[in-house]
Amino acid sequence: MAMASSKRDRTTKKIFFYIGLAIVMIISLFPFFIMLMTSVKSTTEAIAQTPTLLPKIWTLEHYADIFNPELFPYITYFVNSMVVSLIVAVISVVFSIFGAYAMSKLKFFGRTTINSSFYVVYMFSGLLLIVPLFKIISSLGLYNTKTALTIALIVQTLPAAIFMLKSYFDTIPDDIEEAAMIDGLNRVQIIFYIIMPLSISGIISVFVYAFMIAWNDFLFASVFLSSSGNFTLPIGLNALFSTPDYVWGRMMAASIVTALPVIIMYGISERFIKGGATEGGVKG
Repeated sequence: MAMASSKRDRTTKKIFFYIGLAIVMIISLFPFFIMLMTSVKSTTEAIAQTPTLLPKIWTLEHYADIFNPELFPYITYFVNSMVVSLIVAVISVVFSIFGAYAMSKLKFFGRTTINSSFYVVYMFSGLLLIVPLFKIISSLGLYNTKTALTIALIVQTLPAAIFMLKSYFDTIPDDIEEAAMIDGLNRVQIIFYIIMPLSISGIISVFVYAFMIAWNDFLFASVFLSSSGNFTLPIGLNALFSTPDYVWGRMMAASIVTALPVIIMYGISERFIKGGATEGGVKG
């Protein structure tokens, strides 16, 4: 009887857990559902005083409109965002690998102070970086270029990227590195042949983190970019609000398409992260 009661209690807890999980998911996904439904409604229905949950007439005209350069240069903004985000992610990963390895495995004067400074970065808002970065970039003649935005975003993402990878490298036993040195590998070879293969899941996590920060950035893009040809998607979508071509359906369609690269990247990277973690555990 006691076992049956215990089993019944566990079943009840599971039921309530999944019910709670379903409620949280419904609440979280409901705004995205409204976005999707609004993007396939006609303009008249989208702004009607009596809202409808599902469209009376389904249409893809808003998706066609955002790819019409005469109405909205979405492709230009998309390409700008993709170029900047990929460059920021790649550079952040490369620098963070070497920086994190130095902070994790090398012994040098001031290492503890530098390591502690990473926590200080989180205490301050990105707003405090605007003025010094603006003065530096303006003096270099890079204002209103994608290069300026790339530099600003690397400055924003690199400390967190190094901190994330350092925490991951700390979990790799020093014995593996010592054995590699006995076999004749130098520091650079150890990074490429030992550390990186064992840390693939951490490296992918840093890449996705840096990409998402750059892809969604509004603050730095609004300061360092002034011409429409250099706008990234967050600035471009904001600019659409002040044009006569602005309609709710078009905004929702553009927002959904803008979110797709991050969703796809997360879905792909999740498999690599799981596979990398399993492979690293076997190798370790």
